[in-house]
Amino acid sequence: MKATAKDLRFHSKELLNTVKRGEEIIITYRGKPCAKLIPYGELKKNKKIKKYELLSTMISFVT
Repeated sequence: MKATAKDLRFHSKELLNTVKRGEEIIITYRGKPCAKLIPYGELKKNKKIKKYELLSTMISFVT
């Protein structure tokens, strides 16, 4: 599923409920993908994602 940064701002509860059901959400900003919301359990399973990669993604989304 895709959602815009505006959707995240105004519909965060609904998006988090979607993630809880196991779906992944790509957050776009100005039409370009910039973040991915995934269930926390998948993050623990996927050891390829390192902490610094997540942090850099979060920082680039905020700025």
